[in-house]
Amino acid sequence: MLVSLSVQNYALIKRLQIDFTQGYSVITGETGAGKSILLGALGLVLGNRADLTNLKDKDKKCVIEAEFQIGSYQIEQVFEELELDYEPLTIIRRELLPNGKSRAFVNDTPVNLKALQELKEYLLDIHSQHNTRSLSDKNYQFYVVDALAGNLELLKTYQAEHKKYKKSVKELALLKANQQEAQQQYEYNLHLFKELQNAKLKEVDEIETLEAEIEKLSHAEDIKTYLFESLQVSTEEQIGVQTLLNQLQVALSKIAPFDTAYSSMYERAKSLKIELDDLVFELEKHAENVEANPEELETLNDRLSLLFDLQKKHFVTSLAELIEVRESLDKKVGEVEDAADLLASAEKKVKSQKAVTLKIAQEISDKRKKVVGDFKLELETVLAKLSMENAQFVVDIQPVKEFTEFGIDDVSFLLSSNKGSDFGLLKKVASGGELSRIMLGIKMILSKFVSLPTILFDEIDTGVSGDVATKIADVMNTMGQNMQVITITHLPQVASKAQTHYKVFKKVEGEETVSYLTQLAKNERIEEIAEMLGGKEKSKSAIEHATQLLSI
Repeated sequence: MLVSLSVQNYALIKRLQIDFTQGYSVITGETGAGKSILLGALGLVLGNRADLTNLKDKDKKCVIEAEFQIGSYQIEQVFEELELDYEPLTIIRRELLPNGKSRAFVNDTPVNLKALQELKEYLLDIHSQHNTRSLSDKNYQFYVVDALAGNLELLKTYQAEHKKYKKSVKELALLKANQQEAQQQYEYNLHLFKELQNAKLKEVDEIETLEAEIEKLSHAEDIKTYLFESLQVSTEEQIGVQTLLNQLQVALSKIAPFDTAYSSMYERAKSLKIELDDLVFELEKHAENVEANPEELETLNDRLSLLFDLQKKHFVTSLAELIEVRESLDKKVGEVEDAADLLASAEKKVKSQKAVTLKIAQEISDKRKKVVGDFKLELETVLAKLSMENAQFVVDIQPVKEFTEFGIDDVSFLLSSNKGSDFGLLKKVASGGELSRIMLGIKMILSKFVSLPTILFDEIDTGVSGDVATKIADVMNTMGQNMQVITITHLPQVASKAQTHYKVFKKVEGEETVSYLTQLAKNERIEEIAEMLGGKEKSKSAIEHATQLLSI
């Protein structure tokens, strides 16, 4: 409920602080006194666009702050989704700055207008004759029926399962499309795959290895020639390096005992001899193995050409990329070859999810059908009290062929306003005044079943007679037993039924006009209602009538 409203520097309001009560309250005042300004302030604090012309003093900022008691609304998840701190007593503040900028806060956390507009749906419902269009909105009609049927939580479960069902259907359709495309490409892809498979691609560095082997085989004769030449230089009996090192080692061994320097040179000569012997061994081994082999060279060249041709064919530049192409082709070919199993699995998933979704949808539908009869009777009873005695109301529930976000039903609100007249859709057969009374009746019934936000009726009683106004007030008074109802009215019959009465008035202070809102005491209420009945002179009969209205 709306606990309090504070307004500074807005339109004709210099400073205002007012507390609101539970139940049914009314706001009255002369035309132009500031009732629309109050609505504007509430609209701003709940996300309406700001306008610099709303600043009373153009050099000062405007601050509007509203407190809402929301402990019973069960909207913690809404705050979580908006990443806001939840407080049972939530404070929303809006600031309009002289430079044209605007700031908004929820429990001292900065927010954007979109967040305020989302919160508004759960906090305040401002209703006038001009916004009864929601009665013809399918979403609202489903909401009414499902709220009465106790379906709201079940509907969330259904919508989650419906989302899964739509996803499974989409996946099946995509699989079929992919398989159809894959089937068309199957033979070609199979040929490409087998070509790569037969190429036996294994090591990503095979090309480098092949190029090295080819380089070696291409120069086999030269390699062998120089290996033997190296052996000859090393092992020639008279002048070979081995012979000379042997002579050097023998000579140094003769003088090694005489000095450590000679001994060191001798050891170094020995090391050279050992290293040379090892080199000679390697030269002999390689010299024996090096043979010109034209057949192997041709085989390696053919293999290298094959790999380069495959890379060019598949527009890749490395063996690793070629292996990736092979794996991709393997998967595409496999999808076609395993198509039957994959398709059967996807179809089974769709069928299973459809069954789950249908079961919940059927339960929702059954519960709807059980409550619409009682809803019809109760609404018609309320409408009769609102001088629509001959009105007949029908909630028409028809099956639909495909799942919708609301299940397997189509819901329509139909009305016959007069005896003998045909039923028709509300937007086609109901007048503005009738729509207002129907909306009032529906919200009164809803208030018994769900925790509705504060509702503010903006002159919903405009254009009705005194008798009908009294009945409208009785309905709003009944609603006030389950929720907070605030009504802006010009009718004394409506004002007299309220538990709390506020008055909007304006005063000329110096060179400016200022609007005020105040809660009236009982004697002040008599004066106000008498003025509403007979004008500012407030005759004795008007006072007596006002007293009578308040005592009823």
